[in-house]
Amino acid sequence: MHQLDQDQAAWFGDRFAAVVENVEGVIQGKREAIESVLLCLIAEGHVLIEDVPGVGKTLLAKSLARSIDCTFHRIQFTPDLLPSDVTGVSIWDRGQNEFVYKEGPVYANLLLGDEINRASPKTQAALLEAMEEKQITSDSVTRPLPSPFMVIATQNPIEHEGTYPLPEAQLDRFMMRVQIGYPSREKELEMLDTHGVRSTFLDLQPVMSADEVHRLIAVARQVHVAASIKEYIIDLVSRTRQHGEVMLGGSPRAALNLQRLSRARAASAGREFVTVDDVKGLVVQVLEHRMALRPEAHMRGTKVADVLDSILQSLRVPGAARVAT
Repeated sequence: MHQLDQDQAAWFGDRFAAVVENVEGVIQGKREAIESVLLCLIAEGHVLIEDVPGVGKTLLAKSLARSIDCTFHRIQFTPDLLPSDVTGVSIWDRGQNEFVYKEGPVYANLLLGDEINRASPKTQAALLEAMEEKQITSDSVTRPLPSPFMVIATQNPIEHEGTYPLPEAQLDRFMMRVQIGYPSREKELEMLDTHGVRSTFLDLQPVMSADEVHRLIAVARQVHVAASIKEYIIDLVSRTRQHGEVMLGGSPRAALNLQRLSRARAASAGREFVTVDDVKGLVVQVLEHRMALRPEAHMRGTKVADVLDSILQSLRVPGAARVAT
């Protein structure tokens, strides 16, 4: 495989920073969350933004979409939403005297699924094929989705009335889960000044094209992952399945996602290779939402993050983060 050179790494870092800074003009003080969502796009995955109301979940997704010159659609998930409202439907065209397929909002480069857990499981399942295979099959015809394609879903973890929890199969299709959190006192004061009269979101302009996103994806794929780092990822994910307090551990897809995101993270830092710190910095966001603890562990107050921390503490770190090829 062709290895990444320093010029490509530098270009990647510059373009990555340009998008992050553009979005940060709207979502202030949350650079880490912005970087995580952008990394997910470059790693060709999907992201679940889960947090309390009012912290900017939807605004973050919209700001990223506006920063990239590409197609963007939004679906407001509600209990009465139908699968065809997401994927599209065939309707009878009297002029052509035949059924004509009308594409749904899923046909976009960036798709915002707002409050995804408010839709029924049947409607949620309409996204499964799109998220995994980047295509939609309707009336025995398979149609590819635009490239790049990314689902950014939001949900409120506190309010449970009138919601349908996402099943494990759907959670596993999200490359990572991101939490935004409340801003610091200083950033919240700054927000009152910048957004008090008029949102800065209205002033956002694209700073990257869809073609540049494709190039970022191609560059990230060239980042070197040493054999020792790959073994570290596999050992890490395997231990989540073997841990005594875990009922459901990380899947093989989780290991793949961790490697892809680590490549993108390394490239965003201008590096040509993945380090252990790249992997460690992504573990919670990639694995936590995929894991389920045993009931007795819940009763003891154990958290998934605690389990992951104990695994990281006990796992042997590779002696060399980079191995010559």
